[in-house]
Amino acid sequence: MTLSAAIGLHLGGLDLRLDLDVAPGELLALLGPNGSGKTTVLRSLAGLAPLETGRIAIDEFVVDDPARGVFVQPERRPIGLVFQDYLLFAHMTVLENVAFGLRARKTPKDVARRTAHEWLERMGLSEYADERPRALSGGQAQRAALARALANQPRMLLLDEPLAGVNRTLGRTLLEHIERLRDERAVTILLVEHDMDVVMRYSDTVVVMGEGRVLTIGSPEDVRRDPRVIEAYLGTEDRRGDRMHG
Repeated sequence: MTLSAAIGLHLGGLDLRLDLDVAPGELLALLGPNGSGKTTVLRSLAGLAPLETGRIAIDEFVVDDPARGVFVQPERRPIGLVFQDYLLFAHMTVLENVAFGLRARKTPKDVARRTAHEWLERMGLSEYADERPRALSGGQAQRAALARALANQPRMLLLDEPLAGVNRTLGRTLLEHIERLRDERAVTILLVEHDMDVVMRYSDTVVVMGEGRVLTIGSPEDVRRDPRVIEAYLGTEDRRGDRMHG
């Protein structure tokens, strides 16, 4: 899936203005301090923060263009999303949550439930299928949200710190699922992540943001060596090369 986006909007004190072009199967990581606009970029692509100016096209299918009065609702966009607040429905079981997107797309109930069961098994959550989300820990809720996103076989995946609350071993497993999805089906992925090890290992392109603007863009190695990034975003401990915060 090809993404072409020119994003312009105000949200609170944030004035977000940036352009993105992402190739099929590319994993693009967004880095930057809190309040720089990373999550808002994902929300605008998902249709949760409509543009004021600009244009978003997915495989030349325009999903947001305020100048032309075009706006495609979030549920009609071929996008899977996992945000930090998980967005699990409290009144549904975990299984129903994972199957929700499939059912919204008119998938037969038995097929949707079977697919949801398969993804819960992959995420190690089979025993929670009939529980409500309140029974899950933070890490388990994150896995359930990721299972829901992946069950829909999205052509684009938006991930806002998907490893938050997940231990290193499980995080590696989740990243392997994501990488396999990208490699097997050329899924385009945008990732907000603060762990520089993850960014270096999995991303193709890194965008560093500050105050709603792109400060620098390039390969992980190029961005990591950029003195502006080191000065602005790496603390004393981080300058040893372990982590970049966002």
